[in-house]
Amino acid sequence: MRALVDVEAGSVGFSIQGKTTITSKGKELEYADDQLTLWGNLIDLSSNNFEGEIPEQIGSMVELSTLNLSMNRLTGEIPSSIGKLCLLETLDLSHNLLSGHIPQNFSSLTFLSHLNLSYNNLIGKIPSGNQLQTLDDPSIYEHNPSLCGAPLSSVCPTDDTKTGQTFHIEDHSKDEKERFWFYVSMALGFIIGFWVVCGTLVLKKSWRYAYFNFFDNVKEKVALTITLKVAR
Repeated sequence: MRALVDVEAGSVGFSIQGKTTITSKGKELEYADDQLTLWGNLIDLSSNNFEGEIPEQIGSMVELSTLNLSMNRLTGEIPSSIGKLCLLETLDLSHNLLSGHIPQNFSSLTFLSHLNLSYNNLIGKIPSGNQLQTLDDPSIYEHNPSLCGAPLSSVCPTDDTKTGQTFHIEDHSKDEKERFWFYVSMALGFIIGFWVVCGTLVLKKSWRYAYFNFFDNVKEKVALTITLKVAR
């Protein structure tokens, strides 16, 4: 098995002998030995059974436009230094044994148009924002069982908890408001009803006499009924 060794930035070219197939922007291009010279802006080392970790120094190759390390046996985390490759258009790290989180600074790769991180052991929430918002094909992240967040259908536990807490707070706040207005309406109803009755009795002498006469009559009838029942 072979391992990726430290890489150095610079204007050193790479000459390839024989026919070589390069995958860039999702397309396979075949070059003969007299057609291909790489000057540090394109690296395709896919399907080579490389082992080990991706060198952190790869982030110093700032002129890279394509980086394809798919179909190997690379392990460890994705170097955050890749997020410094501001001219990167194609990044394919699929079909490896990579683990850990996707670097948050991938969202700063403004030229990135083709991304594939599928078939690894990546975990955590998929970074969002900027260019990553346009890469909304779930297949580029598939077969990473512990990966979550958009564009995958699996919701991150922290997001689910926050969402639940938000709903709980909103529901609790809504209940508090409803309870408050219920008590306010009860108080207003009591005050209005009280003054409608009592205010009328105070202001209208004839109504006041009629009101008390009515209760006197009711009281007498009730007393008479009780007396008759006791006499029997």
